[in-house]
Amino acid sequence: MSERYEDFISRFKQRLVELFHHESNINELSIERGLPTEVWKDIMELKPLSVAIPEAFNGRGAIVKECLGLLSAASYESLSLSLTFGINIALFLEPLAKYGSPDIQAGIFKRFIEKGSMGGLMITEPDFGSDALNMRTNFTTMDNGDYELKGQKHWQGLTGMADFWLIAARKQLTGGELARDIEFFVTDNSKIEQQVKVEHYFNNLGLYMIPYGLNTIDLTVPANQKLQPPSTGIKMMLDILHRSRLQFPGMGMGFIQRMLDEALSHCIIRKVGVQKLIELDSVQFQLSRIQSSYTLCSGMCAHSASMSGIVHDLSSKGLEANSMKALVTDLMQESAQICVQLSGSSGYKIDHIAGRGIVDSRPFQIFEGSNEMLYTQISEIIIKQMKRQKEENFYKFLSQTENMHRVAPRLKMHLNFSLQNTLVQRQMVVLGKVIARLVCLQYVDVMVEKGFRRDLFENSFKHMEMDIKKLLSDLSDYNDAVPIVEYHPDSNWMEFIDHVN
Repeated sequence: MSERYEDFISRFKQRLVELFHHESNINELSIERGLPTEVWKDIMELKPLSVAIPEAFNGRGAIVKECLGLLSAASYESLSLSLTFGINIALFLEPLAKYGSPDIQAGIFKRFIEKGSMGGLMITEPDFGSDALNMRTNFTTMDNGDYELKGQKHWQGLTGMADFWLIAARKQLTGGELARDIEFFVTDNSKIEQQVKVEHYFNNLGLYMIPYGLNTIDLTVPANQKLQPPSTGIKMMLDILHRSRLQFPGMGMGFIQRMLDEALSHCIIRKVGVQKLIELDSVQFQLSRIQSSYTLCSGMCAHSASMSGIVHDLSSKGLEANSMKALVTDLMQESAQICVQLSGSSGYKIDHIAGRGIVDSRPFQIFEGSNEMLYTQISEIIIKQMKRQKEENFYKFLSQTENMHRVAPRLKMHLNFSLQNTLVQRQMVVLGKVIARLVCLQYVDVMVEKGFRRDLFENSFKHMEMDIKKLLSDLSDYNDAVPIVEYHPDSNWMEFIDHVN
């Protein structure tokens, strides 16, 4: 497409303002299930998903910077809308552009641009949430070369709404066993034999614009609708999931900026007695926390834009992908919580941007890998690298690693210790949080070298140093409490009252 990106995104932002603040009310739309058809039509007429379609198919070129910019512009107005775009971009269009057969790409991309079609990804199953490698959805090859798929999937965003799906399945072997590797198949809901059956919809808490539910898979697809990985399907899945996680900062960017703008605006206007809220010290601290999140997310976006295009193999980029996804989603939730606190009673409404933001941003910490799992994986990656290099000192290792060597020296007094040989999982989660902060702080440091505001970086550094000190105290002196399952005996407070008045 020939339109300059600046003009494209400006037109997109302006139209969202018109749709959500003049022609309709986003605060009312966001508490209803789904969006009215006419609103969806107006949005899709802007061809937002063209950013993720290669130029050869009349798209804008699948440039990461443009994709993140679109996600950010959408999340400033609606996190649900941004996630809808994120699902389409990272979990369908980019995988199709990279691994899809040329036989099917042109027709599908055309429908996205001209008809406003949508697509999603099906991996998660009722009995195997994050344990994707043990999924039971399977496929067999028919005599004519087509594939038959059977199984169940749930919690897919755009359930019953997407026109196309990428469905993950394992090959059924002789005797009923399933192969270890995973394959992906494109399905087209406009064809009866490829339709996914929606068993029922979930009453999801928040993100009302996006339907979720339980789906039954019992369909057949032609041979050319199977994605073609260069090596293994598991490596392809990692590439897809890491690329998706590396785009979370795009969704976080606009959302966090909106929380910051709303909080600043309210605190500048609102008075407590003779003082404006923004003049209170504790309020300034809270505002600076959101601003720190804005700064960190900016660094994440810049780094992601430089290395996560579909020309790159991201299957080995777990450290970067997990750090970005886990930290930015924690920052999104914290920013919404602070904005609600500063907004007072008005913020505690589902039709208030901050109150809704708490509920809408919460699942981001869970889906595509719960943050506890991702922080654990981050620690495992670093510990494995340290063992390989036979380095026990945490600071010495970090000061030599590409992802953290720029910022580690400033925190040497906190990081200069030897890691224990065995850490329990709760310690691994804490360590992962420390590492993620260092990784993402370095992304901002790189931007400062190119002209990004140093005062924003220094404020963010103060907050990250504070977080790291607290986290490291939890690491060295961790709480080892475990639940007492049979807690009922001798635990009823009414049995321990000396005098009844």
